[in-house]
Amino acid sequence: MLNDSPTPHFLKEHVILVTGAGDGIGRAAALAYAQHGATVILLGKTTEKLEAVYDEIVAQGYPEPAIVPLNLLGATPQHYRDMANTIEQQFGRLDGVLHNASTLGHLEPLKNISETDWQTVMQVNLNSTFYMTQALLPLLEKANRGVLLFTTSTVGSQGRAYWGTYAISKFATEGMMQVLADEYANHPLTVNGINPGATRTNMRASAYPAEDPEKLKTPEDLMPVYLYAMSPECKEHGQVLVAQPK
Repeated sequence: MLNDSPTPHFLKEHVILVTGAGDGIGRAAALAYAQHGATVILLGKTTEKLEAVYDEIVAQGYPEPAIVPLNLLGATPQHYRDMANTIEQQFGRLDGVLHNASTLGHLEPLKNISETDWQTVMQVNLNSTFYMTQALLPLLEKANRGVLLFTTSTVGSQGRAYWGTYAISKFATEGMMQVLADEYANHPLTVNGINPGATRTNMRASAYPAEDPEKLKTPEDLMPVYLYAMSPECKEHGQVLVAQPK
């Protein structure tokens, strides 16, 4: 299932939004979706990184992507409504969304979490996902088979000491995914989560600075599950797909 090679160009004429597309898993997913025929909307806070991914996609001869520079920390619900209107005007459709962008915050005892750190992590990891999803759902509902993917974490299903802010944001993200999946149980929209596991990313390095990154899977190694989750072959709904099962 997850190990099966997807049909080439199975995402042709699909429009897919990827958040946090400038590096790490977001960049790898954007490239993988473009390779299989999708027009990818690259959303991230650093324009230079998005432009680099844009250039890489174009250089490979894949469909020309679009860039949406947006800092989720400062974005408001109106920003997402405006973005949804722009997507509809420019593309006329939206077939998939990968909510990938997240911030780690500080790893510390819950009693020491500052108001600033709490607000920052919740704004980026939870609030932005909620408001963006609200704005984009009308477009996804119109798709023949819309796909909405959330990014969760192992600490989003089993709490871990000192991971308070990040873990709680992922518990809430997983809960949002489950609520939406139940609401769309009789609708063509497919809603799932992905737990990427320990991956060679900047966030992982921040959390585990002493870890040898060469022992970790790369974002590219995880792409089979990201492609499967976006494909018609995916029969799961309301589930967390684990990219690195034990």
